[in-house]
Amino acid sequence: MKKLKERWGIETNWQVVIILIVFAVTGSSASYIGKPVLKFFNITIENFGLLAYWTIRIILLFVMYQFMLIFFGWLFGQFSFFWNFEKKMLKRLGLKRFVD
Repeated sequence: MKKLKERWGIETNWQVVIILIVFAVTGSSASYIGKPVLKFFNITIENFGLLAYWTIRIILLFVMYQFMLIFFGWLFGQFSFFWNFEKKMLKRLGLKRFVD
């Protein structure tokens, strides 16, 4: 636990618990609402084919996850941690211009 706290730059075990909860809630929520969103836009396997459907779904879930991570991080009082986490991830993906 000590290494994780040092790596993340946090001080208490409670923060670690909250951060892990935020990751879990965000992943579950993004997955849960992904299918209805695709259905709303009429993106189905029958319309797009298996490969295109899953490609679109994964991209959609990735984008939704990023926004929801910030939202749930803010909701649980860990906005600064998750904002820094997002900036680091976007820089690694080559999207540095969107965070500076």
